[in-house]
Amino acid sequence: MLILSILFPVLLGLGILLKRDWGSRKALLTVTGAGLIATAALGLGVVFGGEAELMLFSFGKNLDLCFRLDDMGRLFAVVVNLVWVLSGFYAFEYMKHEQEEQRFFGFYLMVHGVLHGLVFAGGMVTFYLFYELMTLLSFPLVLHNRTREAIQGGLKYLFYSLFGAYMVLFGLFFLNRFASTLSFLPGGTLDPAAVAGNEGWMLVVAFSMILGFSVKAGMFPLHAWLPTAHPVAPAPASAVMSGIIVKMGVLGMIRVVFYLIGADFIRGTWVQTVWMTLALLTVFMGSMLAYREKVMKKRLAYSTVSQASYILFGLSLLQPGAMTGALLHVVFHAVIKSCLFLCAGAIIYKTHKTNVEDLRGIGKEMPVTVWCYTFASAALIGIPPASGFISKWYLAVGSLDSGIPVFSWLGPVVLLVSALLTAGYLLPITVSAFLPGADFPYDGLKKREPNLTMLIPLLILAALAVLLGIFPNPLTDWIAALAGTNL
Repeated sequence: MLILSILFPVLLGLGILLKRDWGSRKALLTVTGAGLIATAALGLGVVFGGEAELMLFSFGKNLDLCFRLDDMGRLFAVVVNLVWVLSGFYAFEYMKHEQEEQRFFGFYLMVHGVLHGLVFAGGMVTFYLFYELMTLLSFPLVLHNRTREAIQGGLKYLFYSLFGAYMVLFGLFFLNRFASTLSFLPGGTLDPAAVAGNEGWMLVVAFSMILGFSVKAGMFPLHAWLPTAHPVAPAPASAVMSGIIVKMGVLGMIRVVFYLIGADFIRGTWVQTVWMTLALLTVFMGSMLAYREKVMKKRLAYSTVSQASYILFGLSLLQPGAMTGALLHVVFHAVIKSCLFLCAGAIIYKTHKTNVEDLRGIGKEMPVTVWCYTFASAALIGIPPASGFISKWYLAVGSLDSGIPVFSWLGPVVLLVSALLTAGYLLPITVSAFLPGADFPYDGLKKREPNLTMLIPLLILAALAVLLGIFPNPLTDWIAALAGTNL
């Protein structure tokens, strides 16, 4: 089932790309929808089906192509399938005005399968292989409409991603020498005898791999592809890029730090200090840039830069409570930001308005869409009882409990300032949408909500953004136990 969850969507997507005549749009959407549901069923079947381990082949010392299901993989697999399926069904209606639907859905399904390969990877070689495939197959989703801006955005995404991947590969060469295995094991796999006398060089290797994965995660100074790629991609692609693709960079850091190198090796070193510094700088910088941005999807892209680094800061503290907050934010941000991008796409689809200043009064025409946007915004800001409050609480408390000089108190301060800025760039849209003022021309207004194919994913994601905060205990307890096994 594990192999099938990878191969089935890849082959189906390839078949969609190669088939010349579908006869009707309905046939294409039927095959795509069935493929999305079947792929999610296969992936979740692996997640809830017990232990799974598979060795395909080995082609050298530690160079194994293998898969192994662990709790970290389970967490990311559930998030991937939830967001990917909802965004995919949303795209059935949205892609009418983007054209070239066959190409979009073909690559969309292929990336779905590759993501299963990533989250179920049992070692770094397998992870790196699927990480590169994810970049190459998601690249067409960014430049889908083939305008000059889309091509530039896609190429920027590709070049940044390849640069990051090469930094990871550089580290992987040396990690193979200093680790007893490249398979993922909690606590790390470094060989103390091999590392002895090479600690300084090993720290360079660790930092290289962290920085390489930070490209996808959008950490400064390698974040610039996000605000370029997101605005030009179709809204469903923007949603999964922000909600899922960015998280694969986070997963890469987790695998390197907690499953290969080991948290104890970098704790208290310059690597941890630089990592924390860059993460906090990105949190603040991303929020400031989002606050100043006037294009809605670009504002949300800068927001992703900031919010993803909440996760990275929590991981960099190497503290169980902070790691719990980071992993919670992986789940919550995926749900929230996907909802926000899909709301932006619904507005663009129905009104063709892309600038924030043009959205005045839009709540009178699209109240359901704007309410979904508002609930998701409240969650992202961290207004209780919405979900973002829970993850940010754990991050702040974990930072204070870490006892790290300066960063233990600086972290909560930056997170609080960022939350205020987040409110400053999200809530005014809601206010002007529902309360446009007495001088607003109300004549001629009409309801123009998108159809149920687009609305239902928005309603599900908005509801989850709130309900996961109201009933957080089962997820929080499970993630806290997961964090405890790695620290």
